[in-house]
Amino acid sequence: MTRYLISFNAGAMDHIPEEEIPDASKAAHAVIQEGVNAGVWVFGAGLQSQRASVVGTDGVVTDGPYPETKEVIGGFAVVDVASREEALEWAAKIAVSCRCAQEVREVMPDPEQDAMLRQAEALRGRG
Repeated sequence: MTRYLISFNAGAMDHIPEEEIPDASKAAHAVIQEGVNAGVWVFGAGLQSQRASVVGTDGVVTDGPYPETKEVIGGFAVVDVASREEALEWAAKIAVSCRCAQEVREVMPDPEQDAMLRQAEALRGRG
């Protein structure tokens, strides 16, 4: 299985009329539940861009994304699926529910990190 990041830009859902937000939220949660039931949902969330900070390699913290940045991620989901085509199918479901386009990117595999996570789970008694 391969993990994919499915994301949309901040402001992409701003076109939804206020009275339709509960319906969009319900639809999005239905897709999440479908992904959980299918065993492909890893994690997802909306992001508060106004609370962003950038930490430089020197440790200096700058509040907010850089002003010249036109697009910041507004929300995302991570799915673990067998193929890019399947990731695109989940992105389509999310796009319909959130009423905005979704970007799909493959997450680079990291076997060392996966081994660390498995070991940590085993130490916590979950593995």
